[in-house]
Amino acid sequence: MKLYDTARAPNPRRVRWVMAEKAITDIEIASVDLMAGQHRSPEFRGLTGFSHVPVLVTDDGTALSESLAICRYLEALYPRPSLFGAEPRAQAVIEMWTRRVEIYLANPLMLHVRFSHPALSVLEPPEPGVGAYNLAMAERFMKALDRQLAAHPFVAGDGFSIADVVAVVGIDFGRLVRYRPPEGLAHLARWLEDCRARPAAKLSLAAA
Repeated sequence: MKLYDTARAPNPRRVRWVMAEKAITDIEIASVDLMAGQHRSPEFRGLTGFSHVPVLVTDDGTALSESLAICRYLEALYPRPSLFGAEPRAQAVIEMWTRRVEIYLANPLMLHVRFSHPALSVLEPPEPGVGAYNLAMAERFMKALDRQLAAHPFVAGDGFSIADVVAVVGIDFGRLVRYRPPEGLAHLARWLEDCRARPAAKLSLAAA
């Protein structure tokens, strides 16, 4: 298999983190330079019809885009450790929290960075108002997440899951604009420190 990757982009890091948690080392990595526009080339767009990273090309030539779809595929091939839940109830709870953290936390923080960082203007024009609106949305959700983490060590309960990967990667992407979560969210801060300390979290940054 072959993974088309971009070191500093958040969605490819989700896949690298999952690969590291599962000790997957037999996937070829191909770097795509977004700043140089390689993702817009006819060759790359021809893989899936879109200029999105990451893309995983499977052994039979199927090209998969969308980071969570790729992570689910890897979960099916490499089921241990389980990051999507081993039984129906756990799967549903993890799916619920994964959608929540992606919609209300990760995506808004990504948009905040994309519309605020001057260097990213080569990808799309800066829109400070859009960036500020999305940051406010993410910080409102962080308060709810802090309450969840007061009762559980991880986002979806007692075990580390894909929901944690999506949430941490979203928050960490904010480092490009020197963003830090608001002070006073003690449970979120504890969880973030625990997740960042995982060996797989550090390995997922190795190419960045």
